[in-house]
Order: sequence, then structure tokens, then C-alpha cells
Amino acid sequence: MPTRQTTSRTLLWSSVALLLGGLAAPVLAQEKPADHGDGPAAAYEPSMTTLGQLQVEIPGRKPDDPVITGEEFQRATQIYFERCAGCHGVLRKGATGKPLTTDITREAGYEYLQSFITYGSPAGMPNWGTSGELSEADVDLMARYLLIEPPAPPEFGMPEMKDSWKVLVAPEDRPKEKMNDIDIENLMSVTLRDAGEIALIDGNSYEIKEVIKTGYAVHISRISASGRYLFVIGRDAKVTMIDLWMEKPAPVAEIKVGSEARSVETSKFEGWEDKYAIAGSYWPPQYVIMDGATLEPLKIVSTRGNIYDEQTYHPEPRVASILSSHYKPEFIVNVKETGKILMVDYSDLKNLKTTEIEAERFLHDGGLDSTHRYFMVAANARNKIAVVDTKDSKLTALVDTGGATPHPGRGANFTHPAYGPVWATSHLGDESVALIGTDPEGHPDQAWKIVDSFYALGGGSLFIKTHPESKHLYVDATLNPDAETSSSVAVFKIDEMGGDPNVDPEYTTLPIGEWAGIADGQPRVVQPEFNKQGTEVWFSVWNAKDKESAIVVVDDKTLELKHVIKDPRLITPTGKFNVLNTQKDIY
Repeated sequence: MPTRQTTSRTLLWSSVALLLGGLAAPVLAQEKPADHGDGPAAAYEPSMTTLGQLQVEIPGRKPDDPVITGEEFQRATQIYFERCAGCHGVLRKGATGKPLTTDITREAGYEYLQSFITYGSPAGMPNWGTSGELSEADVDLMARYLLIEPPAPPEFGMPEMKDSWKVLVAPEDRPKEKMNDIDIENLMSVTLRDAGEIALIDGNSYEIKEVIKTGYAVHISRISASGRYLFVIGRDAKVTMIDLWMEKPAPVAEIKVGSEARSVETSKFEGWEDKYAIAGSYWPPQYVIMDGATLEPLKIVSTRGNIYDEQTYHPEPRVASILSSHYKPEFIVNVKETGKILMVDYSDLKNLKTTEIEAERFLHDGGLDSTHRYFMVAANARNKIAVVDTKDSKLTALVDTGGATPHPGRGANFTHPAYGPVWATSHLGDESVALIGTDPEGHPDQAWKIVDSFYALGGGSLFIKTHPESKHLYVDATLNPDAETSSSVAVFKIDEMGGDPNVDPEYTTLPIGEWAGIADGQPRVVQPEFNKQGTEVWFSVWNAKDKESAIVVVDDKTLELKHVIKDPRLITPTGKFNVLNTQKDIY
């Protein structure tokens, strides 16, 4: 199994933050301690971008508090939420990073904090000062800030949600049949991240049908069970519901569910199609179940509680990914910091039943196996994949990825020539791809084990993809520090994967960035997505906000360039979601 780490002094937090937090473009690193860890796995932590925009006041001052003005405190809070809260928590009580409560920081002292912020640590703390990310004055400010009690962002409950909730077109006023000639199943919802928009692109003609304003830093798109409604959530926690039957697809409802969020999903179990929608928040730590036709908030549930293994209270366990079960009227809600997977039964909201599964910290993203029975989710900071049987609502296995930090997106399902049905994940911290057996009946010896692990292009992969009609497996390397690597994609031939774990399968490198023909900037290639037929793969060529970006379409059979989509409206395209594939959980 590959274990070597891809490390480079040029891969900085800022390049990751551009994707995850909307920060400035990366700067070049200066010298730092030789043992400092700044590879992709060390750097990959989400920022709390929109919380930084909140106005806060200095909590009750103490006589021995360092001197800090109200303006300085606001700036320091913004820096903290944008750069630090993803690791250390909004309330500084610790998440994947250490707690920074005042009992700890005051014992450490100002000089220690100043040095720590400047130089970082081998454990993964970025070298904010020597990298040039923070000025000397900002480092001084943050050291003082950490000696003062943190501000608590406001809660966001039913009154706030109701105030933000808008039904733009009532259900009775919507079309009774499809009013356009768009092949909706082959429509692509493309995230235009820094524009706060999505582009609806026809998968047949490559024509941009609509560009729709949604929320800040759009994160994902999800499709209702019927395939009619598109749900988009931004990191500002705004959910936008779009009716694809309208003559020109447009929003019909919207709501804010908090200050920071990442996930939205709809009910898919037979008999409950389109009945409910659900969204989860980073802040406040909670999820809300909404009416599937109007987004009216119906039930808010907090995720605050005890960490599964330590049995200690955590004040802000964030809701990561959410999926809908195909076996029961349940939502699968992943709670990062407590390491719990919640199977939320939506059949009776008045008497809500939740099965709490102890899995592993820190749950992030995942998807279903090819049968849709088993849910596979990365506990990426613990280098594990948790497997849940959605039919029995029980933990099936915890799979150790061998020291590599998994980042599967939704993963990739295919039938391996030697090992049978498998689910694949790539990794942030090294260049490996891991295959996990998913067929406990036909291949019991391989089930819930890593049956093979092999090298792709390089560390810093965000997404891996295949399709039931494809014979290829695609792996990006978006966060790799090498410009040529981050603008290319590795493609493996599934039929040529052997059964010898000591022999890595060969791959073909596709120069997607070169094919895009973008002369300016350093575009990165991210997230392969298939059309509905499984004959084409679309790649986002994601450049800076003020630079040209593109979408490159590749013929899956020949691996040759088929089309390049360019348009001034394609600002920072990242995620792409084919309606049919997303609706049917095909990946």
C-alpha cells in the first residue's frame, strides 16, 4: 500500500482556502522551520468564511486583558473565522485543531502565541507569518486576540429562519407540466463559486441555458427525487430551490438556515419523494427539516452533544454531508466533531426518531455503494472510512486507509476484474487511490477491506469518478502544488486492473488545463462529472475570479478532447452536478 507523502514548501494554506473559504489568491512561501508540515493533508481544513462578516463586540473585559480596540477586535475576529475556526472551532474549544481557550492561551503567553502563529508546527499548524499570509502586525494582533475571551456568534433559530424564508412562486402557481424543451436529465448544474451563482448547461448542446444568482460561495447542488427541483446551498447557509419545469428555470423558494452551512438533500424513499428537504449548518450546529415544496422550516434539531469516544461535551459539532436513504424514510446526517452518523426518521416529525451511530471523528463527505444499501463516509482527519448499512441502520465497518487522508467526494463504484464490486477514494495527503470491497455476499473475503491501493498523479486530490457505462476511473489532483499536475487528470482502465497488490495499474495523463487553452493564471482542474449517458466526462478548469476559466468535455471512450466551454459568465467554476446522476445517486 502506498505510504509516501507528497510534500512541498510551495503548497500553502491560501491555495486551499481559495477553494474552501474564498480568500485571496495564494502567495509564495518564505523560509520556515524544516520540520513544519504544510502538505495537502496538513492544510486542508475549511474556513468559516461568512461568520467573518458578522459584527461582534468584545466580551466582558478583564483588567488584565491586553490592549485592543474595537476595530482591532473586529478585524481579528474576521481573521480567526476565515483562517482558524475550521480547525480550532468557532468558540475556540477545539475541533481538528487544539483548543485555544483563554485558560490555555494565557498560560502559554503572548510570546509563545506570536511565535506559534509565525512559524506554525509540524502537526499541521500553518506558518502564517513566514508564509506571508499574515503581516507582522496581524500576527501581533492575533496573539493579543487569543488572550481575550472569544465572541459567540448569534444563534439562528425558527424566528430567524422564518424571517429569511421566501416563497417566490407558490406551488399552485407553478407549471403543471414541463414548459421547456430542455433535456433536464442531461442538464448540468455548475457551481460558479466566487460569483455566488450556478450555471445550468445543456449536456447535449453545451449551451448555457441560465445563470442563476444563489448564495455566497455555492457549495453543492442536489436534485429532488422527481428530478424537477434543484436545491442549491451556499456557505452563507442560503438554500435556493429552482423549478426546472419553468419556461426559464428560476428560483421558486429560498431560506437561510444559519450563518455557515455546507449540505442540503431531499427525501427519496418510495412514497416520500419530494416531501421534505433537509439542510445542515456549521453554525449554529444543527439541521432543519423543511417542506419539500416551499422550504418552510418545520423542525430544527441541534447537534450539540458528547463526542462518541471521549464522552465529553462539544459545543459546536458541525453538520457535514447529508444523504437520503433508499431503504427507509431516513436522512443520513454526518456530524463532524462528535463522530456520529444520525439516521433521522422523517416519517413522523412530531415524534422524531433518530438512530445514533458511533462512527469516527471527523466525518466529512461520502456516498453510497452501487446497491445504494451501504453508505461510505470519510472521517478524514482520522484516516478512516466508516461504512453504514442503511437497511439495518447500523455501523458495518471502519476501514483504515493506512495513514492517508481520504477525500472521496461521493466516491466511485465499479466492478474490479479480480475483487468484484468496489468503492474507490482518492486522498489529500498522498497520491494513492484506495479500493474497498463492497460485496459481502458475492465476495465476503474482500468486503469492507482495502483490496488494492495504487498511485495516481499526486497528492491533493479532491474527487474521483466513474460511471456504470464507463470503463475508466478518473482522479483529479486539484490541490497539488505542481501547476502541471494540478491541471491534469489521471485515467485508469478498469479492465486492466490486476489482482496483484504489488503491481500498480498504469494510468493515462490528460492535460485538461492545456486543452482549455487558458493563457493567464494558474488554473486547477477539479471534479470529473459524467453526462447522463456515461459517454462524456466534464472537468472544471478553475482559475482566479478575475481570470478566464473553462469547462473541458472529454470523450470517455477515446479519452480525446471533445469540446471546450468558455463564457465570461463562467467565473470560478468548480462543482458540476448532472441532474440524472445526482438524482439517482450514480457515481
